Amino acid sequence: MSSRPTHVMVAMSGGVDSSVAAALLRDAGHDVTGVTLKLWGGESDSGCCSAADVEDARRVAAQLDIPHYVFNFTDDFDSRVVAPYVDAYAGGRTPNPCVECNRSIKFGRLLERADALGFDAVATGHHARVRRDPAGRRQLLRGVDAAKDQSYVLYMLGQPELDRTLLPVGELTKAQVREHAARLGLRTAAKPESMDVCFITRGNREEFVSARAGARPGAVVDGDGTVVGRHDGVTGFTIGQRRGVGVATGERRYVVDLDAATATVVLGRRDDLLRDTAEVRDLRFVDGPPAPSVQLDVQVRAHGRPFPGRLDGITVRFERPQPRVAPGQVIALYDGDTLLGGGIAA
Repeated sequence: MSSRPTHVMVAMSGGVDSSVAAALLRDAGHDVTGVTLKLWGGESDSGCCSAADVEDARRVAAQLDIPHYVFNFTDDFDSRVVAPYVDAYAGGRTPNPCVECNRSIKFGRLLERADALGFDAVATGHHARVRRDPAGRRQLLRGVDAAKDQSYVLYMLGQPELDRTLLPVGELTKAQVREHAARLGLRTAAKPESMDVCFITRGNREEFVSARAGARPGAVVDGDGTVVGRHDGVTGFTIGQRRGVGVATGERRYVVDLDAATATVVLGRRDDLLRDTAEVRDLRFVDGPPAPSVQLDVQVRAHGRPFPGRLDGITVRFERPQPRVAPGQVIALYDGDTLLGGGIAA
């Protein structure tokens, strides 16, 4: 993106980060329009899907004296985010709906709409940074605030998307974002963050999935196949889970495998979770794959600690054994602070 003033569509979720993103771009001289996405028509008490969040975004836009619109993407959200989320849990996988929302909605449908309306760029409040390297190629880097870094959930962005993406708050810490919002008197300055899935009320995941996919009770078995308990459905479990397995074995047991076809949950010791490799599907790269000989920083949770490994085709090889990555989770590949790409654990 050039340094000239650009016509920017800012995705305003009703939170402090996107509020400050809009303010920073406005103050830099860009022609800014705020847009809030109506994504979920059902019950919600968190995230960016509530009526209160839409109202907060509208009010902030009015404070900043920028236009504001609401785009209704509920059908797309249900088909591209909610339905795959339900199917994944019903199939014994552990999805990340924020990743799919970024892929399909914010950097999919929203970018398409921005292009159709003649905008030069789309901006969000993600804590990550976009830079241009000496060859003119875009790079995606971690946000300055390591504790709030969100580059992990943007692993799917390539050159076409990054060339039209602005991430203004990635250069700031969360404290600086809140301070800037307070200086401007924005109503979102002290608004708490939401850490839950936006389309499910708190603690209601299993009921939500079961209502849509149905529940299949089954057996909880030990490593040798001995039945040690029963469960109400595999949708209530994820690989690596220790608490809430509903079985008293006298020692720590973890979910080491899920067989959705037979509705079987397999328990084992922590050592039973350790793996040397992970298979990855749907690999995407910011600017081409790294060479197999290059040591990478592998990250398997949004705020997890990276560990060393290498990419060999569709296999990530760990330098030291690691707990099994739950199928459906993102495996992101970094070189230091630079995100190279990633995929979904198979």
